[in-house]
Amino acid sequence: MMKKFDIRKKFLEKLINFYGPFLGAGVKLQKMSKDYRHALVSMRLTFYNKNYVGVQFGGSLYAMVDPWYMLMLMKNLGHEYIVWDKSAVIHFRSPGKGRVSAEFKLHDEQIDEIKRSLETQNKLDYTFHVEIKDDAGKLIADVHKVIYIRKKS
Repeated sequence: MMKKFDIRKKFLEKLINFYGPFLGAGVKLQKMSKDYRHALVSMRLTFYNKNYVGVQFGGSLYAMVDPWYMLMLMKNLGHEYIVWDKSAVIHFRSPGKGRVSAEFKLHDEQIDEIKRSLETQNKLDYTFHVEIKDDAGKLIADVHKVIYIRKKS
């Protein structure tokens, strides 16, 4: 019998893949670990996300990496914390001419560091780095995501 947690997770995964901005851009959540500490997201080059010169539209590349660390932290830190996306910087390295993917990992050490930091300070801006690569492993873009975190009062 499937646990309630598994049902919610599977529903969330399906819901994410039908979320309008992802659906339109062709962003697909391929895999999310049960503990919400690892995610794999991909995007094929389609008519909807192709720019004027025929490669991945920069906005679609950013959209595919936007919410994951916030979601993963919310699930791992719990309801005692407020977690928001604060900012991001994306560096385009090569044109995306086919399917691209990004892998997100949240480690125990990062969660521990965040909790320790918030014992002595009110809020924290934590930066994550993620790379977008094509199927051959070529770097298409790298992104630095800043997540705002604080304990609830």
